[in-house]
Amino acid sequence: MSTTILGVKEKKRGPQGGPGRPVGNEDYRTAILDAAEEQFATNGFTGTTLREISEKVGVNQALINYYFRSKLGLYEAVFLRRAVTISDERSTRLEALSAGAAAPTVRQIIAAFLAPTLEMRATPGGRMFLRLQARLHTEPPEISYPLRRHAYDASTRAYADALARAMPHLSRKTISWRLTLVIGAYLYAFSDTHRLDEIEPGIETDSAELLDEIVGFATAGMLSGGDFDGKSGAG
Repeated sequence: MSTTILGVKEKKRGPQGGPGRPVGNEDYRTAILDAAEEQFATNGFTGTTLREISEKVGVNQALINYYFRSKLGLYEAVFLRRAVTISDERSTRLEALSAGAAAPTVRQIIAAFLAPTLEMRATPGGRMFLRLQARLHTEPPEISYPLRRHAYDASTRAYADALARAMPHLSRKTISWRLTLVIGAYLYAFSDTHRLDEIEPGIETDSAELLDEIVGFATAGMLSGGDFDGKSGAG
């Protein structure tokens, strides 16, 4: 028996299936993940029930328990399915940048960090995940913190290192603060809140334009001034 990130106990499964499982039909697992992703993104962890998910897919709850052990295990699987893909792609892009003849610029680093998430918006499932990810920060910390750390800590720290090399005049604290603000900005901008449509009806923005706008905004913020000196006058 092993334990998942969120502490869900997993038993080893034999190859012949078990209660509630149609032998050889892995398509059900994907269907459960897709349905759960939509429910969790819309209603949150607490507001979602396994019964709703099972009814949406057309399976019994025993099959969900077979694959994921519990609602918590299902939530973990739903989040990590796409989050790990984003993190891996970020690492790949950063490695490619770092292997170039010239040192990467701040704008290139920021673009490499943001592009994999924006690419998720190309599919309905990806867009649903971005809504789920934006909502993750309202979930209980015992759920959200371990998932976020597992999926993103390593790649995010690598990007902070790259930014530190590109901006040696800034302290690590300042770089970490600014990168955190970039994360907050993209979570809002990429989660289809449609706020721009409400402010300026009729404006259409494609993914390339959205990436260019947020990369420009984030790069300017990263390069603005030096470390905090307590004299910003904010208040």
